[in-house]
Amino acid sequence: MILYKTTGGPLVEHNAAYYAVPGEWNDLFARPDPGRFLRDVVVTTPPSAHPPVARDVVAPIDGQEVWGAGVTYNRSRVARMSESKRAGGSDFYDRVYRAVRPELFFKASAHRVVGPGGMMHLRRDSTWIVPEPELTLAINARGQVFGYTIGNDLSCRDIEGENPLYLPQAKTYVGCAALGPGILVTRRPMPRATSIGLDIRRRGRSIFTGTTSVSEIKKPFAVLVEHLYRDNVFPAGCLLMTGTGIVPPGRFCLRRGDEVRITIEHIGTLVNRMG
Repeated sequence: MILYKTTGGPLVEHNAAYYAVPGEWNDLFARPDPGRFLRDVVVTTPPSAHPPVARDVVAPIDGQEVWGAGVTYNRSRVARMSESKRAGGSDFYDRVYRAVRPELFFKASAHRVVGPGGMMHLRRDSTWIVPEPELTLAINARGQVFGYTIGNDLSCRDIEGENPLYLPQAKTYVGCAALGPGILVTRRPMPRATSIGLDIRRRGRSIFTGTTSVSEIKKPFAVLVEHLYRDNVFPAGCLLMTGTGIVPPGRFCLRRGDEVRITIEHIGTLVNRMG
């Protein structure tokens, strides 16, 4: 089942009907088994045959932090090595890709995240900005993955490529992340064959498409989560972007007005414009 955060509160999609869920969004992240809670939930409003309208669906985040995992795909490793070659950091990314310890970084707090249909922000001091479509883990306070959503990790490749120590500036700023449209709540691991697709549109025309799959991610999710929660606490839970395997060619850069569509099988499509 898919859980949405709407302007009217949590909403769960089950058997093509939508049910209002009592309680606060943070309560769901805090529960040891949100899936069981949703299955046993008492319906508080009559089910509707129609999905929530887009303007009512907001990013599935409240008090959670958003973190990212880098260089989890070979395609990302190659791209990062190429962009940082002149800065002398290309070897770093190959070593991270092969290491046991993953690259983990803080991506965003809730006020920097936009939801479905929201406007993402392109940094004014960057000339090489790309979307990064990422399967995103919903993790409760105990470090248990209870669901999955779609993430767009906007990245300034020129800033990171100039010096790896500039990573926070390349990754974290207002409107730097998008999440949604909802969280697929399930006890089952996401199937390895799950497809991830990216479609970038400019003036209504598709200018780049790409696909990858969860099977291309090198590091197991359990390893990413264990390192993230090691000697750390997330009282409200956490959302972890698991890296990107789709990289636009050359010096492709997003422009204001571009529309980015990310589709992940079983979850849906996240659509955002750039501003």
